[in-house]
Amino acid sequence: MTVLDSMRGLSSAEEFFALLDVPYDPTVLRVARLHIMRRMGEYLSGTDLAGADDDTARPLCRAHLQRAYDDFVVSTPIEQRVFKALKDAVEPRPKGFVSFDTLTAAQEET
Repeated sequence: MTVLDSMRGLSSAEEFFALLDVPYDPTVLRVARLHIMRRMGEYLSGTDLAGADDDTARPLCRAHLQRAYDDFVVSTPIEQRVFKALKDAVEPRPKGFVSFDTLTAAQEET
């Protein structure tokens, strides 16, 4: 069975990480699992794996999963906006906008 066949039978993000031997922080995965998997799919859609053998496909799949995971280690799902609902829901902030989180953090520092 090829890595691509194996991936088709997986049902959890953890299984993808285990199959492709990609280390992960469970906290990051708990928050962004669907986003990471969707982003990996986007990266894979730009890669021609038709007829690729395991020696070619496995490192490419692993690299795409690692890249997708890394996107969410340094950023949040809202910032990455992988899903249409997030793309449509988040409007650009007006110039000079100060978020409530920023005000709360500033107050805690004083």
